[in-house]
Order: sequence, then structure tokens, then C-alpha cells
Amino acid sequence: MVAIFGLLIIIAMSIIVVRIGAIALELTGISSEMASFQAQSAFSGVGYTTVESEAIVTHPVRRRIIRILILLGSAGVTTAIATLVLAFVGQSEKSLLTRGELLFAGLLGIFLFARSKHIYSIMKTLITKALQKWTKLRIYDYEQLFGLGEGYAIAKITVKENNPFCDKSIKELKPHLEKVLILAIYRKNGKKIEFIGAPHGDVVLEIDDELICYAKEDAISKIFSHSP
Repeated sequence: MVAIFGLLIIIAMSIIVVRIGAIALELTGISSEMASFQAQSAFSGVGYTTVESEAIVTHPVRRRIIRILILLGSAGVTTAIATLVLAFVGQSEKSLLTRGELLFAGLLGIFLFARSKHIYSIMKTLITKALQKWTKLRIYDYEQLFGLGEGYAIAKITVKENNPFCDKSIKELKPHLEKVLILAIYRKNGKKIEFIGAPHGDVVLEIDDELICYAKEDAISKIFSHSP
């Protein structure tokens, strides 16, 4: 039975470690879903060659977090497998059934614990404070910083050929963009993608420009669906 409890503790600790890693990644500015996926991938040792992965490894803080998750994951997975074998090898049929039921009940409890939004909120608060106190990571809660929970949103909008804003400067469109702030523009320049950060008023919007906009959620869709 000791091995079963040991296995459950290892699994619970692994989930907590992944959660800490995911929250740490999230607080560096990436989305919650992407942070969770990358943390799980690093801890389990399963790599995916994606644009998101490149964004992780080129960022020094995120790379450090991923490195720690990989190291802890290597030890955690190996220990979990060894403990699982010890828990069931050489046991009688009745003992195997009892241990199986106990393991199932424990895993169910851990699953419910991991899925709880209330527990996630508490963990995020505690982990954020701990990271700020005990590490030198530059941590920002971007959701709070941008007021994303207060009805504001950051969206990517592509300028289509029939869009009335096409071939017009931001200065010309200022009266119509009063409630929308254009943070950046991704523009195709041959085979390369040009990044225009904090575009000034003289920048002219072109076909297929991808605009990174910040505004109220309803304002973004409305402003680009009506003629100026």
C-alpha cells in the first residue's frame, strides 16, 4: 500500500509542478492554453516543432522555465514508473484488485483537484507571489494589466481588399478608430513578415496587413465591419 500512496503523491506533485510551470509561462505574456500545453510537453519530454515552441525557446525566461520542467519531468516520470511496478508486482489477485481500486479512487481525486477553477485561482495567486519573492523573473499578469477581464480584448484583424480602411493612413482613420488602439502591424514584404510596432499616424494600411488591436470586445468587430 505504501507504494500506491507513494505513486499518488508523485502524480500529485507532478501535476503541481506542471501547474507552477504553466502559470510561470503564462505570467511571461503567453496565453493560458499555450502555457499549459508547453509546460505539459516539457515535463513529459514530448516535443512539438511549432511556432509557439520557437517563441518559447527564444525567450530567456521561458527557456529557463522549460529547462527546469524537463529536468524535473525526467526524474518524475522515471520514479512514477518504478513505483507503479513495485506496487503491483508479486501481489495476489485479491491484493491487485484492492490496490487497483485504491489507485483509481486516488487518481479520480487528483483529477477533480486539478480541474477545480477555485483551486487554480488560489494556486495562481500563491505561485505568483512566490515567484516574485524568491526569483528574479520579470513577471506580469497581462490579463490584469490590459484589463482583459473588464471587457477589453487584444485581437488580430486582417485587412481585406474590400475593407474601406485599405490604402488609408491611420491618421485619416483616426475619427473612426477613436475607441480602437492599433498596437502593431504584421505586413507581408515578399517572403518575409515585417513587424511595425506602435505604428504612427502616417502608416498606410495595406491589403493583408494583420493589425494587433486593443479595445472593448464589441468595438473591434464593429469598427471593422462598417465603412468609415
